[in-house]
Amino acid sequence: MNPVIGLDVAKGESQVQAFLQRKKTYKQSFKFAHHLQGLHTFYQFYQEVEQVAGQPPAVIFESTGHYHEPVLQFLEDQAITYYVINPVVSYEAKKTGLRKVKTDKVDAYHLGELYYKEDLEAFQKKTEQYLDLRQLTRQHSALTDSYVEVKLQFQAAVDHIFPEYHNVFSDLCGKLSLNTLLHYPTASAIQKVSQQTLADDMCQFGAKRSDAWFLDKADQLKAAADRNPFQHPICQGHIVSLQMYIQMLFQYQEHLSQLKNEK
Repeated sequence: MNPVIGLDVAKGESQVQAFLQRKKTYKQSFKFAHHLQGLHTFYQFYQEVEQVAGQPPAVIFESTGHYHEPVLQFLEDQAITYYVINPVVSYEAKKTGLRKVKTDKVDAYHLGELYYKEDLEAFQKKTEQYLDLRQLTRQHSALTDSYVEVKLQFQAAVDHIFPEYHNVFSDLCGKLSLNTLLHYPTASAIQKVSQQTLADDMCQFGAKRSDAWFLDKADQLKAAADRNPFQHPICQGHIVSLQMYIQMLFQYQEHLSQLKNEK
């Protein structure tokens, strides 16, 4: 015999269909929940199939993102051979058959049939280092996407308050630029202080530049403030939003730097 158990994995539960050999199913299909009691129920059934078939059955299921993680971890803990199928492979195989009805029972049965039809390779357990790296990579990608969105919202906020500021710093979202704008969010705030004060403050923000460079940058800021179209008092709500986006950008930059170092 060549036993296999097909699992149609869904959120929080899986449908089960066992085969003792090709086209010979074992018992009725049933469901188990993805908690300890449900997994134990499945394992009892697995042992039953093993006893009847005279050899341990393999387990086959589709990759379903994080839904299958409890099942996958349990199978690995019990050293059970399993096959994780790409949903595209399963879908293409379904199109060749006559079954068009989509039910959990049919899908669990189909996966069992697929085991006998396809030349599959058992899933190789990933190392802890690989899993950590994959998780960090996913987090980095998600954070980068969110970071880009916040940058766009930040730039729009600058346009509502101090559009001429865009011309002062080549890296608008750099540490020096963000700190300067956090302390001087409007053209009027820059106009109220001297060029030397601006230069001294920017020097305190941590950038390693010469005194002449800071004085020149302060002069550019003063000129940008004079050119700025919004000279009247700015809506306080716009300023609060701008400062909020700046703080968010600092947080994203810190998290992305930490993830990069951990990788």
